[in-house]
Amino acid sequence: QVQLVESGGGLVQPGGSLRLSCAASGSIFSINAMGWYRQAPGKQREMVATITSGGSTDYTHSVKGRFTISRDNAKNTTYLQMNSLKPEDTAVYVCNVDLDEYSGGRVYSGGDYWGQGTQVTVSS
Repeated sequence: QVQLVESGGGLVQPGGSLRLSCAASGSIFSINAMGWYRQAPGKQREMVATITSGGSTDYTHSVKGRFTISRDNAKNTTYLQMNSLKPEDTAVYVCNVDLDEYSGGRVYSGGDYWGQGTQVTVSS
């Protein structure tokens, strides 16, 4: 089994910054892509940022230049640095990890895990 633990959400004023973390633990063989998604009230979940095992990144248009995704492979952790936050960034942010995992002495690919979500509120 694999567990994801997120941290770093909270309340911040417009223009402020927050850093989210997501640490994966458990029967992990290797981690492929890691990403952050968000869901605001009454809206569909959207991809915010993703990072591959090779370090290639992708961002939704609205956060480009403001958010930075990174990962520490030694710690099985991904980070989302969010700067110049706007009220429209308010949402529950959820971490996603695509990985290969051990089970019963074998390695299985295609494991897809989600964190519990962390609230980010941008308001004055």
